[in-house]
Amino acid sequence: MARSIAVLASGSGSNFQAIAEAFLDPGRNPGGHRVALLVCDKPGAGCLDQAARLGIPSALVPYAKGGSAEVRQAAERAMTDALVAAGADLVVLAGFMRILTPSFVRRWTGRLVNIHPALLPRHPGAHGIADSFASGDAELGVTVHWVDEGVDTGAVIAQRSFLRPPGLTLAEAETRIHTVEHELYPSTVLHLLEALS
Repeated sequence: MARSIAVLASGSGSNFQAIAEAFLDPGRNPGGHRVALLVCDKPGAGCLDQAARLGIPSALVPYAKGGSAEVRQAAERAMTDALVAAGADLVVLAGFMRILTPSFVRRWTGRLVNIHPALLPRHPGAHGIADSFASGDAELGVTVHWVDEGVDTGAVIAQRSFLRPPGLTLAEAETRIHTVEHELYPSTVLHLLEALS
């Protein structure tokens, strides 16, 4: 049975693009699963252009200024309405730069997935690449995990790592980590959907 995902993104959309292109490739997606919706919180973000180019519906759900609990709840109600209308079986975070409220996380528990550019549980938070690089860890990599009410504390679904070569620069590490993300995330999401089918 074909399933649907919705992607939440805030930025340029490189992970969103990698996922969407994998879903459009019958060789990688023989089950015919689809990306039903992109939800973006940033007007003018590159991911919106990616969605338009790939023919994927999108919804812009900006957060009003102020950052209060009421602002977050109103935005999340609008997101939930869009996700339900799209029939999303999984909600996939791809560079979505908002902390989701516990009530939203609980609403989507077991169906809310994120990718983090470090080997969790080491180096959680917004600066995973820089923190792992600065740590001197011999291995760098990425983690796909379930989202819970903490920050990058949900159960690990998949990880992929590589040994740090001598002389690696931060810029080189970022490029390598993004390459790993773009390989691991789509395949992991498709595997999760196959498990649901």
